[in-house]
Amino acid sequence: MRALRAALTDCTTSVLIVAAACVVPAFTPPGLEAREPPTRPSFSEWLDGVRAEALSRGIRQEIVDQTLSNIEEPLPTVLDSDRRQAEVTLSLDAYITRILTPSRIATGREKYVENRALLDEVGAKYGVAPRVIASIWGIESAFGRQSGTHPAIAALATLAWDPRRATFFRNELFNALEILNRGDIDAEHMKGSWAGAMGQTQFMPSSYLKFAEDFDGDGRRDIWSTPGDVFASIANYLKGHGWRADEAWGREVQVSPATAKRVIRDVERRDGSCRAMRDMTAALPLSRWQALGVRLPGGKPLPKSDLDASLISGKARHFLVYRNYDAILEYNCAHSYALSVGLLGDRISAPAAAPALRRRR
Repeated sequence: MRALRAALTDCTTSVLIVAAACVVPAFTPPGLEAREPPTRPSFSEWLDGVRAEALSRGIRQEIVDQTLSNIEEPLPTVLDSDRRQAEVTLSLDAYITRILTPSRIATGREKYVENRALLDEVGAKYGVAPRVIASIWGIESAFGRQSGTHPAIAALATLAWDPRRATFFRNELFNALEILNRGDIDAEHMKGSWAGAMGQTQFMPSSYLKFAEDFDGDGRRDIWSTPGDVFASIANYLKGHGWRADEAWGREVQVSPATAKRVIRDVERRDGSCRAMRDMTAALPLSRWQALGVRLPGGKPLPKSDLDASLISGKARHFLVYRNYDAILEYNCAHSYALSVGLLGDRISAPAAAPALRRRR
């Protein structure tokens, strides 16, 4: 081993002199003999281990038998989807435009009116804006119409067996089995996305166990088909991640080229646990943004408020966002997603929805 280190050291120090001569000797030091990579267990062998661990965790035998006995092989469609996840190529501005289509806004207004009483009740209980609850519902599941068709246990087992993100999905698999163990849903109806995100909220099993709510009091936390449970679970998630009642998420603003230069020069970037949280400015008082030249659309001054806000900029559109915006980022840490949630919520709750309400009375 010392001989190998010496050879590598010589190589490093000589690279500035003659790079072509920097070749590690072709020998295998003692203890570094070529080894075969560890043999990966077959899917059936691996699944036997999952069954044993599930039982040791207290999952009932009948649940283990119902969910794991009929899975014969990994789901090819799940592996294919995992390998072919599309890269995010749309700009922030273009993504928002694609989400906020006239059709989605019109559907959102209709669904908001239909569910207004329930949304208001949930919003009042959890201190979360009803329009934001409805917006997340709309983006995650097309207002309840598209919540996923993949059997959750089989999808999670496939991804837990695959080595790419095995630890994460193995934990989620056991969380999903625990949900079944508690009786909130049966295996046949436990469906979601190819990645195991479930129901109209698109919760991963760990989020379900922590934030799903039984709003209608029937003893089940049904994020698949019960509107009250769906809305309350979304609200509880946002509340659990710091949503503050009676505060907005943010607003679109106007930033001139000169102002943009001043912001880059004078305002620090934020720290954060994900890229989106780092891809925004530090929070400043609105009065400071006013002094830097940020304005409301049309050039109007910013409101006089003691709120702090961070600036997010696309190619042409700019937004000041408040503390509640962070809670939306916790749902999906991407500005394209979080801004779309805020803007769609504002659109579907706008006064233009009033005629539909009058027609229904």
